[in-house]
Amino acid sequence: MDRAALFDVDGTLVDTNHLHVTTWWEAFRQAGHRVPMHAIHRSVGLRSTDLIAHLLGEDRDEEQDAALSTAHKVLYAQYFDHLPALQDAGRLLRRLHRDGWKVVLATSASGPELSALRRAIDADDAITATASADDVESGKPSPEPVEHALELAGVPSGRAVFVGDTVWDMRAGSRAGVTCVGLLCGGIPRADLEQAGAQVIYDDPAQLLASLADGPLG
Repeated sequence: MDRAALFDVDGTLVDTNHLHVTTWWEAFRQAGHRVPMHAIHRSVGLRSTDLIAHLLGEDRDEEQDAALSTAHKVLYAQYFDHLPALQDAGRLLRRLHRDGWKVVLATSASGPELSALRRAIDADDAITATASADDVESGKPSPEPVEHALELAGVPSGRAVFVGDTVWDMRAGSRAGVTCVGLLCGGIPRADLEQAGAQVIYDDPAQLLASLADGPLG
């Protein structure tokens, strides 16, 4: 029976979390909001509207949401040509593909941003499908992105592993009933990932690749 290896992208395969923190901080600053960078960091991984709501509250002027999101996209787009893949990210995906896993990306990114991330990873030959923000109504921590990735892979939750770097990833994966693997390279503490549902934790894609035989992706 087929098996699926589902991957978040930002902070998991590509070292972009702090770029998102900086560009969100600047987008908020330009709009007159003072939002601490540590709070933004813990919100990375949410879809834009959810991130804004999480940081500014439900009583904010929601008419500003679109402008904030656009400002972040414009600021972040300046890095598209040199996004840094994490060490061995592409090798990990290709190894899993050779081992018979269906590799599916489950990401909040879409459009040109997603294309830039895939160029950075440089492993399109190993990727079976991509579940992007455009494909679902609710983003993480809703299970919908992971459930859609399972549909694309054509496997049940019991035959899938989801790898991510944020509490939102772990909560989404847990709610979808898949095995959750946490990576520390996104900057979220081990204890937070474990509390959110990570069943095993590695430093980064390189350590995960080196430890495949002993883990859930073996």
